[in-house]
Order: sequence, then C-alpha cells, then structure tokens
Amino acid sequence: MARMQIANETSTWLLQAKDFLYEARRLKPGPERNDLRQTAKILREIARLEAISQSALGRDWRQRTGSGGESAV
Repeated sequence: MARMQIANETSTWLLQAKDFLYEARRLKPGPERNDLRQTAKILREIARLEAISQSALGRDWRQRTGSGGESAV
C-alpha cells in the first residue's frame, strides 16, 4: 500500500479525513458509511493539492530571492 509522506505539521484536511474514516468504520455498510468515506477521500485530495501548492510557492520564492542554489533566469 502506498503511503503519503506527512510533514511534521499534519494538515487540518488530513486530520478531518481521519475523523471521517474513524466514524465510517463504526457504521454498518450502507449509504451513510459510503458518504463518509467519499468525504474523507475528497479531504485527502484537498490536502494533497494544498501540499503541492505550498511546495510550488516555496520554489517560486527561492527562485525570486536567489536562495536554494538555483539561479533565477
């Protein structure tokens, strides 16, 4: 199973997804459980996109300031 690498600071989205999955596991199979699992899936996707966005912002900042060993063109 692939694991998502989590930084020292866990995303609020991931914590919420964990709570939704915990609640879904307590329910019997059915539509309500499926809804909670789908919500958790969407929250994990939001967390992934947020991490990508923050990473891109960090790269952009390093390029503009000249730090990070890369030369800005």
